[in-house]
Amino acid sequence: MVAREYDYWLLDLDGTLIDVDWSYPRSVFDRVGVRLGREFSDREAEILWHGLGGNRNDQLREWEIDPDEFWPAFHDIEDPQRRAEETYLYDDAAFVGELDCPVGLVTHCQPFLANPVLDELGIRDWFDTVICCDEELGWKPDPAPMHHAMEQLGVRESGEGVSASRASGESSNGVYAGDGASDVGAAWNAGLDAIHVERHGHHRREQCVLGDYRVESFDELLAMPNSE
Repeated sequence: MVAREYDYWLLDLDGTLIDVDWSYPRSVFDRVGVRLGREFSDREAEILWHGLGGNRNDQLREWEIDPDEFWPAFHDIEDPQRRAEETYLYDDAAFVGELDCPVGLVTHCQPFLANPVLDELGIRDWFDTVICCDEELGWKPDPAPMHHAMEQLGVRESGEGVSASRASGESSNGVYAGDGASDVGAAWNAGLDAIHVERHGHHRREQCVLGDYRVESFDELLAMPNSE
């Protein structure tokens, strides 16, 4: 199966392997709205929570909301333990725990939120390294967090540029799976194959995200035969 074609795997967390009961983000946006003096509709909350509109800061500015005001309020209101308790693992993500190769997590989710979730769901031991993006390390699609994860795993890039490897038709020996356009961009910028997992449907995202593989569930990917 396709999963066995790669020497190592990197994966996103939120929206790719896990999600949270809608009541939690709805309550967070209600409280953020009170603090900022602006209500958020269900659609606006969904777009920001899942990153459906692409870059969240760009989306905030389009709505005339200052990201420097929004994010401190958002993170101050978040309840890590409640979020962890209301988070669930996608059924099709279970294969990650069975991968017989180095596996890393690269997420925009911050440590104070990611760690309780990994512990609550009992999946911390799935990963040989956990990388949380930040201002110093960089944010996807910047490849720096990917490179850092690869260093932690002890793996190397192929040595070819992304364009060179794709022109020759060769696949990278590593892959990154995520649910957003920034995940695909980060994978390609780091010279990796990209899997886009569309959990919401193109009609809700209002854009089509390309990738080396485009699936709605990892089950589709696992059912694919090897390319050889």
